[in-house]
Amino acid sequence: MSHTTGRAVVIGGGIGGLTAAAALHQRGLHVTVLERAASLEPVGAAISLAPNSLRALDVIGLGDEIRDLAAWQGDGGLRTPGGRWLSRSSADAAAERFGGPLVLLHRSTLVTSLAALLPPDTVRTAAPATLADPGDADRPARVSTPHGELEADLVVAADGIHSAVRRSLFPEHPGAVYSGFTTWRVVIPVPGAEFASHETWGRGRIWGTHPLKDGRIYAYAAALAPAGERAPDDERAELLRRYGDWHHPIPAVLAAARPEDVLRHDVHHLARPLPAFHRGRVALLGDAAHAMPPMLGQGGNQAIEDAVVLAAHRDDLAAYTTARLPRTTAVARQSVKVARMNLMSNRAAIAVRNTAIAALSKAGPALLLRSFDSIADWRPPQQPYASGRTPAGNR
Repeated sequence: MSHTTGRAVVIGGGIGGLTAAAALHQRGLHVTVLERAASLEPVGAAISLAPNSLRALDVIGLGDEIRDLAAWQGDGGLRTPGGRWLSRSSADAAAERFGGPLVLLHRSTLVTSLAALLPPDTVRTAAPATLADPGDADRPARVSTPHGELEADLVVAADGIHSAVRRSLFPEHPGAVYSGFTTWRVVIPVPGAEFASHETWGRGRIWGTHPLKDGRIYAYAAALAPAGERAPDDERAELLRRYGDWHHPIPAVLAAARPEDVLRHDVHHLARPLPAFHRGRVALLGDAAHAMPPMLGQGGNQAIEDAVVLAAHRDDLAAYTTARLPRTTAVARQSVKVARMNLMSNRAAIAVRNTAIAALSKAGPALLLRSFDSIADWRPPQQPYASGRTPAGNR
């Protein structure tokens, strides 16, 4: 590809798209973000950011601002529906092993922080866009909008799991498939609820409850279910049926929630990796490139990684594919494996799984954290901005 001459169009104003826009803007490109929704207010609840994505945010100067939102303190771990602890871990142990904290925050908080890095009028909402021409070394890409066409030296397709740009670039790819389970999410205040941060694994079902820095609680659940299934009454009632007799604080969270507080979404992922993350002057990013189940909490994290790597390789998209395709494929495959382990439905297999987890926990928490090493220890290809709380060895 010829050297970019300075104009980038980002299709999609989610976390990955905004991170890419900020990183490209800081590299001197004129950036336009096209978001089809009427506002940047994201659909969803909270997002967990691990040290790998926090290092990527260091590159655009946002890492420490987000680290300050870390709320997990003290112990946490994995439980059974009856409340028995299968494993215990702590925020300090995780931060020491991975070179930084795990930060849970509302998606809207991160979106607001990312948007603040962009010049006014960078983001156009209510602006659906389609790829008219991916371009090549000799001609720019073209993007169609209701207000006319835009030419770009680089188009970033951050248009989500059902990406129209992906279908246009790789029409032979089968696209996203149903992962076999559905999820619920809620962010609400639960006055007086004191608990240790935890995830609970049942039979074909899981639940997680975690504190946010603003005092609210983020809870999520997942369960095996047919695609498209919905509650006959409302989703809060469905959660009560499935989780109402599980350990504290789950009943308290459900008692505090209103039906309108509960979000439900079926989970899809790309079971077959794409042959590349680019074609012509177009680069795919985030869920458009490598949608994965949420069990490792890495969907948004990998999109943020994509964004800063893309900015580093903006003049050589083949190098972007080389840097990102193997890593995201490995993380996606691991996410699928973890989802299968989390949502086991065979009682005998669950007993074996739980016994193994408890034994590993007694042998040492570091053994349970080890599986996350190859994910959390990632570092950007460019030097992050100085971070007083990022150990020098992790830069």
